Order: sequence, then structure tokens, then C-alpha cells
Amino acid sequence: MKRLIYLAFFVFLEQISVAQQLPLLSQYLYNKFLINPAQAGSDGFTSFNITAREQWAGYSGSPRTYFFSWQTRMLKRGYKLNHTIFNKTVYRPKTDGKVGFGGYFFSDRSGLVQRTGLQTTYSYHSWINDYTQLSMGLAFTVYHYYIKAQETSFEDPADPWLNDNLRRGVVIPDFDFGIYLLNPKYDLGFSSQQLLGAIAKIRLGDYAYNNLRMDRHYYLFGSYSFNTGVKTELEPSVLFKMSEQLRPQADFGFSYIYNRYIWAGIGYRTGGALRANFRLKYINSHIDMITMYFGYSFDYTLSKIQRATFGTHELTLALKIGDSSKKFRWLDRY
Repeated sequence: MKRLIYLAFFVFLEQISVAQQLPLLSQYLYNKFLINPAQAGSDGFTSFNITAREQWAGYSGSPRTYFFSWQTRMLKRGYKLNHTIFNKTVYRPKTDGKVGFGGYFFSDRSGLVQRTGLQTTYSYHSWINDYTQLSMGLAFTVYHYYIKAQETSFEDPADPWLNDNLRRGVVIPDFDFGIYLLNPKYDLGFSSQQLLGAIAKIRLGDYAYNNLRMDRHYYLFGSYSFNTGVKTELEPSVLFKMSEQLRPQADFGFSYIYNRYIWAGIGYRTGGALRANFRLKYINSHIDMITMYFGYSFDYTLSKIQRATFGTHELTLALKIGDSSKKFRWLDRY
């Protein structure tokens, strides 16, 4: 019986190592910062976001993910006097308005595997023409990775498997990198996460985990907005995701936008999932320059596991501080 438990655990561990390592997100369009560090501060707002996702609700051991993220940008908020060699006085901004910062805390559980950690991000933004911005970002991540041993059954409480590195948990550092192109009509981004994937194996330090590795993940996404009326827009979008061991996965979406206050969309993810999402914008007339957003998405899996679940649910709450009228103009017109 004990050997069967070990065998089942090895199979489970190997499946986790080559399957879903990073959480899927259905509302990535509303907070691209979670998949691309270059997006930090790109729109000129200071933003706070909470994301909660439960995949395959009702299924024991299903993935659950939580994020709390923050991002901002150092805008041009003042000027100073400079004197040139020709005794001419010029006004120059105290800051160039090109630097962004961000970070997030996260907790991600899939089966017995738990990852909890934080990320800090630095981004740099520059104009390539009047209304198109190119951004680059680098993020440092550190997380605690462990197996919930208390949820497994072993005949011998003193078994060394209960005291190895994986069950005690290991702290793993990593880096992410991203590029982001932003325009009032479209955006395009590429990012890579878990660049130091081999560090996980080194930190575990046991030949038994040779099949366990944190794969590099690559994201390529884009969207384009078409005006269909005075207050309405249609926005198709696509996200391609791949890793070193998994075949590429695509997420195709289509959103209807009314007056930039209401978003409603549908999508399809290859591998068998349909999604529907909704987002609402709220502005309190008594509080200047603060905007709130609420988003919800529902995923319906086109596989047999759907029979044992209540679907996948994802909620987002966001708070943005800044003047919407300055979006895409704040850098050189402040």
C-alpha cells in the first residue's frame, strides 16, 4: 500500500511539473500587468487591482489563484530652471515621466502544490511617435514553493519524505521580462516568465525531482479597437501562450464596449474552454480622479471534468487614480 502511495505521488508530481505551472487568467485584458511587467505605469494611472480565480469550482484540489497588484508611473509634475551656455533660461521637467513601478502579491494552489510570493517591477516607457508608446519591463519574483504534506497519508510519520525540501518548502527567486506597444486604438505585447526555471531544481537538491522544473513561459497578446458608433466599440483580442514543454495555447476574444463604461465579451481557449466576461466602470462624482472597476468572468470547460464542476469563476476589483482625459497625453503635455 505504501509503495502505491509513493507511486501515485510521483505520477501526480510529474504531471504538475509538465502541466499548468502558471495560472490561467480570463480577464488578462483588464490587467495585463499580471502577464507582462512592461505594462506597469504604461497608461499613466496609479492602479490597485485584486484578482481572485477558482478553476473548476467544486472539484477537489482544483487550482485557486489570488493576486493583489499595484502599479504607477513617475509623471511630469513640476519644472526646474536650467541655464544654457548661451545664458538662456529654459524650463525642464523635474522628471521625464518615463519610469514606471509596480508589484504584486500572489497565492496560487493547484492540487497539493502551493506557491506564495511577491514580485517587484521596473518599467521604462518612450514615445515612438505622437500617440504610440513603447515600453520595456523587468520584474524580480521570489516565491515559496511547497507540497502540502499534511493532506497526504503515510503509514510511517517518521518517513523522510515528510521532511525533505519540498515538504518543508523552498524559496525560489526568478525574473520576468516584457515588451509592450500601446496606442489609443491597439496594443501588442510579448513577455517571458520564469526565466531562471532551472533554479527550482537546484534549490530542491534531490535527484528524485529531476522531472520537476519551472518552465519558461512565453506570452504574445494583442487587441484592436474598432469604433462602431459615437459611444460604442468592438475589440477583438488574442493571447498566445506556450512553455518549453507544452504546446502553444491560444485565447481568442471579442468584446463590446459602451462609452468606456461597460465591457461585455466572449472568448474561446484552445484545449477546450469557452468564457464570458463582463466589466463595469464606476465614477464617484464626489471624489475627483478616482475610478472603480468591477469585472467577472465565467469559463465553461469543454471536457469531461466539467460534469464534476460548477465552472470556473474569476473576479476582479480595480481602483485607478488619475485623470482619464490625460490618458495617452500625459507624458509631454503635463
